[in-house]
Amino acid sequence: MTFTAMKLKKSLLLISVLCGVATAFASELKQGDVWTDTDGNPINAHGGGILFHNGTYYWYGESKGENTYRSPGIDWECFRTDAGGVGCYSSKNLKDWKFEGIVLKPEIENTRSDIHPTMVIERPKVIYNDSTGKFVMWMHIDNAAYNYARCGVAVSDSPVGPFVYLRSERPNGSECRDMTLFKDIDGSGYLIYSSEGNSTLHISKLSDDFLSQSGVYSVALKNQSREAPAIFKHGDFYFMVTSGCSGWSPNEAEYAVASSIMGPWKTVGNPCSGKDSDKTFYCQSTYVIPVSEDGSEDYVIMFDRWNKSNLIDSRYVWLPIKVDGENIDIPWNENVPSFKD
Repeated sequence: MTFTAMKLKKSLLLISVLCGVATAFASELKQGDVWTDTDGNPINAHGGGILFHNGTYYWYGESKGENTYRSPGIDWECFRTDAGGVGCYSSKNLKDWKFEGIVLKPEIENTRSDIHPTMVIERPKVIYNDSTGKFVMWMHIDNAAYNYARCGVAVSDSPVGPFVYLRSERPNGSECRDMTLFKDIDGSGYLIYSSEGNSTLHISKLSDDFLSQSGVYSVALKNQSREAPAIFKHGDFYFMVTSGCSGWSPNEAEYAVASSIMGPWKTVGNPCSGKDSDKTFYCQSTYVIPVSEDGSEDYVIMFDRWNKSNLIDSRYVWLPIKVDGENIDIPWNENVPSFKD
């Protein structure tokens, strides 16, 4: 893959300035271009999420293998690559990304390991535990048939690893597939995941050390078949953007709002607007970045534009979210937001 340079465009929209970071539509890239790191290599961090810690952003994502293939005997388009672990990139400005390496490496020699290359490692997210000083990663762990349906947890003393894999589990005794993490302003951690055959989302409060479940959980969007949750809080409301369940094919996004993270959640509708909004711009949600340390104002949502025939060449689309009370809007813009110091 090669990087396609685009001419610098004038700023179309200035959103705000928070903690020294401004977001504007003034970028060298268009949505879906190949994004490269500071060494000029394509960024390989799919289904990812962002951790902001001590002035630095850390982007964790699936490191896809070179060869895409279809799992035999599966009745849906189960395209996959060998699991390459979890990659990490760091940035001070959400624009220039330094590759920090594979911070959770696959266990190549142990064929029974959850993180052997023949397994599935998806949607890794990391949050920092203020009490223990540990960085905790949760991820979807599965087998080639996608019937293992578990969440795995790993821990590190540093945001750039190495992360030590601890175990996988079915949280609160239920299936776990597409998932995300959320750290609330009070320091509590939550695991949000698709369960019950992907028909329903569960929200589970983590233990104080974030390494297990607390036993407190709730059910959200019952029998609505939503996955790929991306959650954020603005003011008094929690917002959750999800996709429908259609494998690698795009579908219409939907969002829900709640005054408590444990619900009840009210489904509102499609947050996307503009060209191809009925297909979520041919993307799928993965994470919402608060563009400020406390998450009080600006938000950018991360999408994956999957390429099922060559998964390593799946691209990234990032768009700002407009918030108005209980309503949000994600308008299309072909230009990638530029983050300026």
